[in-house]
Amino acid sequence: MTEQKESVLPEMRNEEEDIVMGGTATEPEASHPENNGTDSTEEFAAEPEAEGETAALARDNETKPEYTRPQIVERVEKLVNSSVEEVKDEIEHLKQIYYKLRKQEVEAEKAEYEAGNQAEPEEPFVPSPDVLEERLKSALQTFKEKKARFLAEQEERRNRNLERKQAVLNEMAEIVNDSDNINKRYNEFQQLQQAFKEITDIPAPAVNQMWKNFQHCVEQFYDMLKINKELRDYDFKKNLEQKTALCNAAEALAGQKDIIAAFKELQRLHEEWRNTGPVERELREQIWTRFKNASTVISKEYQAHFEAIKEKEKESEEAKIKLCEKIEAIDTDALKSFQAWEDKTKEIVEIQAEWKKTGYTSRKKSNQLYERFRNACDIFFKKKSEYYKTVKTEFAKNLEQKRALCEKAEEMKESTDWQKATEKYIALQKEWKTVGAVPRKYSDALWKRFIGACDYFFERKAKETAGQMEAEKANLEAKRALIEKISAINSDLDVKEAENELRTIIAEWNSIGFVPFKEKDKLNKAFKAALDEQFEKFNIQNRNAKLSAFASAIKDISGGSGSKLQSERDRLLRTYDRMKAELQTCENNMGFFNISSKQGNSIVKEIERKIKKLKDDMQLIAQKIEMIDESMK
Repeated sequence: MTEQKESVLPEMRNEEEDIVMGGTATEPEASHPENNGTDSTEEFAAEPEAEGETAALARDNETKPEYTRPQIVERVEKLVNSSVEEVKDEIEHLKQIYYKLRKQEVEAEKAEYEAGNQAEPEEPFVPSPDVLEERLKSALQTFKEKKARFLAEQEERRNRNLERKQAVLNEMAEIVNDSDNINKRYNEFQQLQQAFKEITDIPAPAVNQMWKNFQHCVEQFYDMLKINKELRDYDFKKNLEQKTALCNAAEALAGQKDIIAAFKELQRLHEEWRNTGPVERELREQIWTRFKNASTVISKEYQAHFEAIKEKEKESEEAKIKLCEKIEAIDTDALKSFQAWEDKTKEIVEIQAEWKKTGYTSRKKSNQLYERFRNACDIFFKKKSEYYKTVKTEFAKNLEQKRALCEKAEEMKESTDWQKATEKYIALQKEWKTVGAVPRKYSDALWKRFIGACDYFFERKAKETAGQMEAEKANLEAKRALIEKISAINSDLDVKEAENELRTIIAEWNSIGFVPFKEKDKLNKAFKAALDEQFEKFNIQNRNAKLSAFASAIKDISGGSGSKLQSERDRLLRTYDRMKAELQTCENNMGFFNISSKQGNSIVKEIERKIKKLKDDMQLIAQKIEMIDESMK
């Protein structure tokens, strides 16, 4: 018997091997019925897992009952004990509703929290714990295990059916090879055909080949069968009518809007085609080609549909990656104020809203991208929380410093030592600017307290020194007139006359009292420049005249703050050091020239003159520094 079977099966024709069924145009994994179960109990409230489009469309069209989360948990716990086949879709649907309701609750809590903490939230928002989630996860895990056992049992049953179907096919092949008794075994062959058709549920990868082997075996049987021609022709005619109707039905599926439903109907038509007997040999190729062409049209539309879905998923994936990168690129170290953090927080909230508007991505990428996005958001808000805690500590420190400054300002506001108190108030105001921010609820009150003490003192000073200000203005005009008088000295005067006139002006300058404080430095600078210009013009080398002018300048400077004198002293020291270095360079250069030549002698004399001038200028600067030191004592 084994030899006969081997002689038949290798010769079977792959007449319809191009059929579009099963593995040739399978639906993507996301829509496979065995992959729509509760394979994962992970929470994904912010973005539920993408599901097959067929299921999504069906759910959008059905009337959804209103559930509470406790009702959902109780319903799932009850359904777990039912048949997997009957309840798997409902459980998955309930899980989606549960996490949608949970998401709505969290958003409501967050809105309430933000409404109650609009000014300055103490802590970042943390949703209330979900005490029902553990029950739901436990029930879903139980169902997952039950479903796994169910699927394993189904697979085992399919494998057994495949073995039974193969055994029937082997018996049919044995009858085909028994050509001498083929007429006698007609009924037996018909019974085996029926038995073969009744065994329907087998592993998907074996469906096509098993059907091809069966069809080929049946065709060989009818080809070899020597029965009444009218009976055979009747069978062929009946089968042709059935297959023609199947072709018509397949062709009518083209262009339907619901390509998923069309493809499933095509699957059913293929199953019916397999169960329909052969037609006349001359028509077999023609009828099969027609049915195959109609199937190809639907299969291409079906494939194009899922390629479009994949393209949209890819676009959504790219958009979500950009949103992740946008948040990850935020430089939190550059956020140095509450306003900066709040502006970035608004930006992230907008990004989160944009995330929700993006479409589904592939199941493989969905959880991965959401975890990345959520992690980037969590890092930002964690750093924001840390910043707020740090700033609160700094605020407390700044608050104490500004209160101390207020107390100092209030202690001096009755002072009558106008000059010293003014300097101290100016120093306090500068220090105030260096102290950082304080809590908003104290900021205005502290500033009003501090500036109030300052204003009180300066208003008193303004009243007491009103007459003095008028005198200072008059002195200002007098000194300006002297500067103009210096500039107007007749250039035709001899050196002695010019020096005497300058001495007279310097004495008159020294006799004039104080000028407004803000004009003092500018005025002294102009006076000194005018003197220097005249000294240079008349080539006056009289050190005493220059020192007299400088003494007058020191007098005005010493009327201000000690820091001004120190600044002038530092400037003179720098000038002295520069001249000293230049003098050393000139003295070193003296050894390089040969004074025997006329040119060398001329250069040496020029350097000697320069050295003498440097020494005189350095001596004058040294005396000026001594005068400043005496004044500072």
